[in-house]
Amino acid sequence: MTTEPRTLMEAVRCFADPDVALKHMVDLRWPSGVHCPACGRTDVRFIPTRRIWECKEKHAKRQFSAKVGTIFEDSALPLDKWFVAIWMVANSKNGISSYEMGRAIGVTQKSAWHMNHRIRLAMKFGSIEKMVGDVELDETFVGGKAINRHKGDPKNGPGTHGKTAVIGAVKRGGGAIAAVIENTDTATLDGFAHAVVSPKATSVSTDEHAGYRHLGRTFNHGVVRHGAGEYVRDHHHTNSIEGFWALLKRSIKGTYISVEPFHLGRYVDEHVFRFNERHGNDADRFASAVSRIFGRRLTYRELTRNAAIATAT
Repeated sequence: MTTEPRTLMEAVRCFADPDVALKHMVDLRWPSGVHCPACGRTDVRFIPTRRIWECKEKHAKRQFSAKVGTIFEDSALPLDKWFVAIWMVANSKNGISSYEMGRAIGVTQKSAWHMNHRIRLAMKFGSIEKMVGDVELDETFVGGKAINRHKGDPKNGPGTHGKTAVIGAVKRGGGAIAAVIENTDTATLDGFAHAVVSPKATSVSTDEHAGYRHLGRTFNHGVVRHGAGEYVRDHHHTNSIEGFWALLKRSIKGTYISVEPFHLGRYVDEHVFRFNERHGNDADRFASAVSRIFGRRLTYRELTRNAAIATAT
């Protein structure tokens, strides 16, 4: 592809040509030349009528497409719709609902919902480099207010009852890491801190939650006591991570309206991706998202399995 798209309109026009979309995919996946995903042979034959390749070695799955081994695998949707969908998810500040995506690219809401979750899977961070510098840690709870729930809703209860806990860390001026957690006990919060923050970090700031009480053994730990009306102590504060939570909850409340706990992790991954790529332009975020589609797959059965389990229980 001679010219990379810089805007959504350019992306739509560019990837509308199936040859351009396929070439873009091939260049991303096989920069050194197409080879068989099963055996690795490079002497493969392209079948233009079906837009797939065939390996000269006789073995199972000798015919393959550029989608094999990616989030696109087994999808009947063409690459132009996939690339435009990725562009929209990567660059929509508050996310994009499956209804809006379906209308925009001409697929059903069900298909768009599955596409959205596959793209979120691609956005999930893999191995991480531990944070240094000034780091803020905090936990939050995601879920509707009890006053807005039906009286018979089993999630009803005081405080955080029925809500899902999420833990996160933000490096000031840098990136974020966040994950859904089962509970907010000391072992969970302390374990997350040690997993994502380097002992060489300049400082670690938290609120007064008791689960962080042992961090001082490893880090230069500062506590901001919100319960006492304190928001800054020396250079310690949690304003950055709280701003991160505000953006996450705004997208859930304003765009997705309601998110089931068993899907929340992928919405968190989507938000982390956009936050960490916020300094780039639209084309940069698109390129970053597309570079992560390989080696990951999410079938519709896997996507709906947790929903079926939750209904049964």
